[in-house]
Amino acid sequence: MVVVVDTHSPDSKPERRRFLTMPGELQQLSNWLLERGVEEAVMESTAQYWRSVWMELEPHMPLHLAQAYSNRAPRGRKHDFKDAERLVRRLIAKELILSFVPGEEQRIWRNLSRMRLQLVRDRVRLHSQIECLLEEMRIKLSVVVADLFGASGLCILHAMAEGQTDPESLAKLGNERLRCPRERLIEALTGRSHPTHRQMLALQLERLRLIEEQMTSPNTLLAQAMMPHREAVLRLAQVPGFGIDSAQQVIAEVGVTASSFPSAAEFTSWVGTCPGKEESAEENHSSRSAKGNKYMRRILCQSAHAAARSKGTHFQTVFRRLLPRLGYQSAIWAIAHRLCRLVWKILHEGVHYIEQGDGSEPQILMNRAKYLARQLRKFGYDLRLTTANPSPA
Repeated sequence: MVVVVDTHSPDSKPERRRFLTMPGELQQLSNWLLERGVEEAVMESTAQYWRSVWMELEPHMPLHLAQAYSNRAPRGRKHDFKDAERLVRRLIAKELILSFVPGEEQRIWRNLSRMRLQLVRDRVRLHSQIECLLEEMRIKLSVVVADLFGASGLCILHAMAEGQTDPESLAKLGNERLRCPRERLIEALTGRSHPTHRQMLALQLERLRLIEEQMTSPNTLLAQAMMPHREAVLRLAQVPGFGIDSAQQVIAEVGVTASSFPSAAEFTSWVGTCPGKEESAEENHSSRSAKGNKYMRRILCQSAHAAARSKGTHFQTVFRRLLPRLGYQSAIWAIAHRLCRLVWKILHEGVHYIEQGDGSEPQILMNRAKYLARQLRKFGYDLRLTTANPSPA
C-alpha cells in the first residue's frame, strides 16, 4: 500500500495505489514513484517482507525503515493506507524509531557471519541431542570425557554407531591423553542399546560431519570479502578478549568505520550496552540496559568474559575493582560497555589499541602477535610477522 504525500502542501489529498511484491510490480512501483518526483521514502518493518521493496528503491532515493511499534494506530482504527499516511506525518515530526540498514556490501557480510553463527548453534543443539540419546542407552560417556566431540569421544561414538557394544573394546579407542581411569571408562560405556539407537546415532554423526564441513565455508567467504579491510580487522583483534572471528563479526554488524554512528554514546545506545533509565518523579527506578542489537551484545559479552580473564590487562584490573561493588554479572556488563566504546573509537578514528597494564611486556606482546597470526592464516589471510628494529638512542 503506497501513499505519495506532498510535504509542501500537507492539506492536499494524497495519492494512493496498491502494488504486489512480485519483481515486475516492484519495477512499476519504482517507475511510478520516480514519475511523481518522490525524493524520500519511509516504510514499515514487517518481518522480512520489506527487503525486496527496499532493494528495488535503494538506488533511486533515500530510504527509512521504521519500527512498526512506533507507528501503531488506536485499537480498532488500523488501515493500511492510513498507516502509510501516518508514517509520513510521524517521519516529518521525527516521532518514528528508525532502524539501521547497512549498505549492500555490509549486508552480505552480515549474512555470512550470521550463517556461521547459526551453524555453531546447530552443532550445539546436535551435541545436546546426542547426549540425550546416550542417556537413553544408559551410557555416561559425557561424564568421563571432557569433550563429547573430541578425538576420543568421536572415535567411541563412531564405533558404537557401527555396532560395537563391548565396553572393553570401546574403552581401548580412548586417547592416551584421556584423563580417566580405564576402569571408570569401561563402567561408563556399559549400557544397553537398541539397534534403532545405533542407527539414530549414525544419522546424527553424519549430520555433525556435514555441519562441520559447512562451518568452514562462511569463514573462507567472509575472509575473502573482508580482505580489502584486513587492517581494520587486525586493529580490532588486538583488543583483549577479541580475536579474528569476533573482529570480523563486529565489522559485519557495524561497518568498517562505524560511520553511521556519530559518537560512542549513540553507538553504545544502539548496541544496548549503556545503562538504561526509567525515571519518574525525578527518581530512576531501573538502570537495566535497553534491548539493542542482539548479535553485537552477544559478541561483546563473550569478549568481556575473555578480557576479564586476560592476565595483566587493563580490563582485568577494572573488572577486579568493580567486582566487590557490583557483583560478577554487572561487572562483566560494565566491561562490555567499555569494550563497546573502545570498538567505536578504533573503527571510527582508525587508532590502534595500546595496552597499559602488565600485559604490555615484550614477551606477552609477542605471544599475542603469534596467536593473532595463526588465527589470520586459519581464516584465509596472508600475513608475515616481522620484528621492528629498535630506533637508535
